[in-house]
Amino acid sequence: MRPTQVVFLTTLAMVAFAGNSLLCRVALKGGAIDAASFTLVRIASGALVLGLILRVRSPGMRMAGNAWSAFWLFAYAAGFSFAYVTLTAGVGALLLFGAVQATMIGYGLRRGERLHGVQVAGLVLAFAGLASLLAPGLSAPPLAGAALMLLAGFSWGLYSLRGRAAGDPLAVTAGNFVRAVPLAIAVSLAAAPWASADMRGVVFAVLSGAIASGMGYAVWYTALPALKATTAASVQLGVPAIAAAGGVLFLDEALTLRLVIASAAILGGVAMAISKARTRSGR
Repeated sequence: MRPTQVVFLTTLAMVAFAGNSLLCRVALKGGAIDAASFTLVRIASGALVLGLILRVRSPGMRMAGNAWSAFWLFAYAAGFSFAYVTLTAGVGALLLFGAVQATMIGYGLRRGERLHGVQVAGLVLAFAGLASLLAPGLSAPPLAGAALMLLAGFSWGLYSLRGRAAGDPLAVTAGNFVRAVPLAIAVSLAAAPWASADMRGVVFAVLSGAIASGMGYAVWYTALPALKATTAASVQLGVPAIAAAGGVLFLDEALTLRLVIASAAILGGVAMAISKARTRSGR
């Protein structure tokens, strides 16, 4: 694959990931759909599109995945939706991707990887940025929403770790989306007394599941083999910036000084922490 193709596909995938935040936020902010219904429609439409893409790309290949991975995928999607009831697009994406990277870094440390010098300073900077974002104040995000988004990031981090050696990424993701549908149905039934959805909300949820999630993941997995692991981790740090810019441009969300400073600290710190990662064996 040509370098220009890799750059184009990677950029397209990051825009799709940021689009998830924008679509979810605009749907829930306007009351066009409730969080449980958004989660169900998103997962179901994502499962459908991923299944179709898999069938077209590899007609003889079966869906893969497993129940535990499907659970963490569902936990991510549900936490993501319920968090965006109160969070802005930029803050939500920042918390999400910060938690994803922290989870994966923590896993690496547990597996024997060691951080040195700049990497340790990066972790300290990232946690300081998170603390500054969540500290009480007029511009602090709602605590419940922040906690749900951190849970969503933790879940997505675990899902990503479980999927690293699980076989064909598209087949695994399609299978996990299908397995997550019953969980989303169960939550929607439990939340039925508070359900509300109009055509506009359903359309946003379908766009989130089918385009931003389904096709976005397909594009990402196409570009991923051409990227180094550290590069793949680093480029995802651009998603919160794209989401924040989209929130300002399309959702009339405020870009506060607090968010700018916290973003710089968290994203810069994580970028430092994932740079030049070494294991105990020196690999």
